[in-house]
Amino acid sequence: MSIKSSVTKMIGNTPLLKIESLSQFSGSDIYIKCEHLNPGGSIKDRAALEMISSAIDSGKLKPGMSIVEGTAGNTGIGLGLVGASMGIPVEIFMPNNQSKMKEQMISLFGAKLNLVAPCPFKDENHFYHQAKNKALAEPEKYWWADQFENTDNHLAHYKYTGPEILKDLPEITHFVSTAGSGGTIAGISRYLKEKKTSVECVLVDPKGSGLKSYIETGIFKSEGSSFTEGIGIMRLVENFKHAKIDRAISLKDDSLVELAHFIKNTEGFALGLSSALNLSAAFAVALKAPPGSQILSLSCDLGERSMAKLYNGDFLSSQDIAIDNETTRLENISQKILSQI
Repeated sequence: MSIKSSVTKMIGNTPLLKIESLSQFSGSDIYIKCEHLNPGGSIKDRAALEMISSAIDSGKLKPGMSIVEGTAGNTGIGLGLVGASMGIPVEIFMPNNQSKMKEQMISLFGAKLNLVAPCPFKDENHFYHQAKNKALAEPEKYWWADQFENTDNHLAHYKYTGPEILKDLPEITHFVSTAGSGGTIAGISRYLKEKKTSVECVLVDPKGSGLKSYIETGIFKSEGSSFTEGIGIMRLVENFKHAKIDRAISLKDDSLVELAHFIKNTEGFALGLSSALNLSAAFAVALKAPPGSQILSLSCDLGERSMAKLYNGDFLSSQDIAIDNETTRLENISQKILSQI
């Protein structure tokens, strides 16, 4: 057992978990990298640490300054945790329709939380613009993390997450991930493609996001909607420009919900929303991949942050999603997923 000198030293080096039920059904090995084991409970701890460390090293984040960011939740938690460990104040702007647990976690680490009404990105009241404007108005007091355009975000995964994956799963054939800020999929796919060109990198996009359309046509165009949180982009951001994507698929909310409930009931593992979408897409890829493929995706966070939606029967009923013995049979889930890709 190793001894760490600070909480930030606990970020990274997360294990892989093989999902036995899906692997046996598909004939390929399906793994998830357990990023929920980072100390802030999500993969965003990595980006938070890299962005803050780089800003300190470059002199952009000076003693006495505060960190400001707009986020749907997990990046705010990561920034709060890293900021607290380094004695740096953090202020977060977040839409008020996200998980209450994310709000509580941000406040738990001592960050100032500003909840704002959801609105289109073009509106100056959007949480992204509110954070940006606060930082730009007083640049001597605030450093804006700017996770979408700050390429230290994707470098966190290029420098660390990607190498960890290839070390633990050298025979990897497919990498599957969604995109929020674009940093995770960009950094990992860039590293894997440089070191093992045969790896197929697959983006999964929720309905309402335009990344699948962009990859296929060069134009951001969305259809439908999704109740996932912090996933999908409708503009080309600097981090995503570094992504090396071979193809994209899109899945509806009912597929990820049904798979999440199956995994909870059979594997004893409660996935969060983005994790459920990732694993559903990994399963989709496995169903069509050559037998014996080695497919990896990410458990970005756990289900306690998605209780109000993913595991809430009343909410699911309001979305016309029924969870019962038939909908959570793996045969039915696989047929539904295949019909969507």
